[in-house]
Amino acid sequence: MSSASVSTTTPGGFTESAFEAFLERRDEPAWLVDRRRESFARFRAFAWPGSRDEEWRRTDIRGLKLDQFSPAATPGDEAAPALDHLWDRLGAHYATGILHVNGRAVRQAEAGKLGGAVFLDMDRAVRECPEILERHFMTSAVKPSDDIFAALHGAYWSGGTLLYVPKGVKVEGPLFSVAGMAGAGNLDLGHTLVVLEEGAEATLVRETASDRRGEAQGLHIGALEVVQAAGSRFRLVNIQNWDDSTWHLSRERAVLGRDASIQWTVGAVGSRLAKVNQEVALAGQGADAQVNGVMFTAGRQHLAYFTRQDHIAPNTTSDLLYKGGLKGRSRVVWRGMIRVEKDAQKTDAYQKDDNLILSDAARADSIPGLEIEANDVRCTHGATAGRVDEEMIFYSQARGIPRDESIRLIVEGFFANVYDRITLEPVRETLRQAVAAKLGIAD
Repeated sequence: MSSASVSTTTPGGFTESAFEAFLERRDEPAWLVDRRRESFARFRAFAWPGSRDEEWRRTDIRGLKLDQFSPAATPGDEAAPALDHLWDRLGAHYATGILHVNGRAVRQAEAGKLGGAVFLDMDRAVRECPEILERHFMTSAVKPSDDIFAALHGAYWSGGTLLYVPKGVKVEGPLFSVAGMAGAGNLDLGHTLVVLEEGAEATLVRETASDRRGEAQGLHIGALEVVQAAGSRFRLVNIQNWDDSTWHLSRERAVLGRDASIQWTVGAVGSRLAKVNQEVALAGQGADAQVNGVMFTAGRQHLAYFTRQDHIAPNTTSDLLYKGGLKGRSRVVWRGMIRVEKDAQKTDAYQKDDNLILSDAARADSIPGLEIEANDVRCTHGATAGRVDEEMIFYSQARGIPRDESIRLIVEGFFANVYDRITLEPVRETLRQAVAAKLGIAD
């Protein structure tokens, strides 16, 4: 196709004409274009979520207007310095990383030893590793049929990261990926795909953030896929710290083979509204998953995290612990499900969600659930919500500790057992500082 025939602008919104113009600008293999078209057809067929849908009954997205956003590629290079502070901080701890700004990879450091593993931005991966993407991209973990936003993502995704670790390879040191919006950017559709072959090991730290000027809304519609073969081990950290005018919608799923293990840590402190589906599927016998979550909200933020521990094979284990702190008029919705299939005997599954309410107007909804079809299992769940004990604050003040410092210490103590499960010290410190900043008492 000649450059003269390529559209230089894309209509606002995610219309059919916008989609065709989007495809014209991209030079992609036929199989990928076909998948985009299939996803777009599904997107057009879905009804817009409403309050009558159980999935969305507690999350109001009437204020999200897709026609305010354009899927046109936004150059990221000139806005990259706005996120250099994140790049520098993460680079001080992790040698190998990629920085994405406004959907484009603008920085890459490759000082680490990958030992044959592949760690690329998705645009390069399409060109250099098409066989990996064709086999795994939105086929077994996240699918366009999951919901309207997964379908929209499948049609329009751009940017993101591929991590592929061959059989038996152990990547030395954590890798990091930073994705953000800056300058005039207001849309991010990045995709993360992680594939670990048999016996492979790796650690990935992902952080999202914004440094935008003005009050224009931002939108992130993303997907995270993890596919682990037998005996692989993976540590994954997601830190979501979008600005308070950004909508964050994401589908995230890990599929574990026999004796594979994952430690998955979530830090959710940003965005105007977040709706995230986070799932682990224990598809192979002996698979093990530990999921840790820290959420902190302020102002009028709304975070909705739906977790699912799907036990498909026998002798599998999952352990989920989420903790939330709430200020202002914010709201947190956590809905957890442990699903045990008929053949998943000897399942051992646990889920717990605790919330600390720091204002009269904040609200936490915790909805744990069990669906068990096997008869030889151990599955437990629980949820709590409570306020800061004024007697504890008084006790601290009586010993000369100011009230604000007392509350900070109580909040840190509340999150301590989640922090203790995080094996990467820089991640623990990042989450601790993010929570302190939300309290208005940043160190």
